[in-house]
Amino acid sequence: MALSTTQAAEISAQRDITTPTRRDVAPALEEMLYKAFPVLDHGFIRVIDYMGTDSAIVQAARVSYGKGTRKVNEDAGLINYLMRHRHTTPFEMCEIKFHIKLPIFIARQWIRHRTANVNEYSGRYSIMDKEFYVPAPEQLAAQSQSNRQGRGNTLEGEEAQRVLELLQQDATQAYGHYEEMLNEDVVGNVIDENKTGLARELARMNLTLNYYTQWYWKIDLQNLMHFLSLRADSHAQYEIRVYAELMLDMLKAWVPLTHAAFMDYRVGGASISSKGLGIVKRLIAGENVSQEQSGLSKGEWRELMITLGREA
Repeated sequence: MALSTTQAAEISAQRDITTPTRRDVAPALEEMLYKAFPVLDHGFIRVIDYMGTDSAIVQAARVSYGKGTRKVNEDAGLINYLMRHRHTTPFEMCEIKFHIKLPIFIARQWIRHRTANVNEYSGRYSIMDKEFYVPAPEQLAAQSQSNRQGRGNTLEGEEAQRVLELLQQDATQAYGHYEEMLNEDVVGNVIDENKTGLARELARMNLTLNYYTQWYWKIDLQNLMHFLSLRADSHAQYEIRVYAELMLDMLKAWVPLTHAAFMDYRVGGASISSKGLGIVKRLIAGENVSQEQSGLSKGEWRELMITLGREA
């Protein structure tokens, strides 16, 4: 991820500014503010602003007049209780705003999480950046034979090289045609003074989905954790998962007590159906239970056995 000299200077100037405040702050997240953390080949995440800390969650849950009236272990115990029993409202009292640069095809997957406020870079107003995502060779994989929305074995040799060539060629050609239709280059210079050029809102439609877009994305803590529980999961698509994994680190810097509870009860925990719980009780009692006897489908049985660390 290469920031321009101007962009790097703007970020540096922003990070040099400090403002006294009466608000509770998260020191570790303060150190991250505005800094661009690289993701993929040209993407990044920046924390732009946030409201609230672990103390705000505790304060809201107790409806107290201020923070710091209890010990840290008591606050942790309350946050664990809220997480364990899915009392979500106190977590909604905290919000965070990110600046994210990501490939368009990942943005379209990301936007399915509708519980956020989003403002995206406008291809109607501005010229799209000449930056597109090309996977690392180890991320080039065939379609999974068992999962319609997943990857299988990694492509190798000439086959992988050909895919990389096609991605480069198609994206490069598409941008060349985009500039030609605009009659402007990437910095807005007119290419041919004898041509008018197509409107930006129309010229952009030929760009490939691996081109990068940017947006500001603001979300409350509860809905952020829901996003992370899905997108930081090992089954999530790699290109969105690497963003989510970085955001987990930011979550830890922001609300460390909540992060610990989240990792324990949501990420590291498991949800079991009433039928599944009944089978667990039978297994604990020493009963031999097969899938055919369980009343579960083959898929449910396999998932339960994986959760319990047993052979399916």
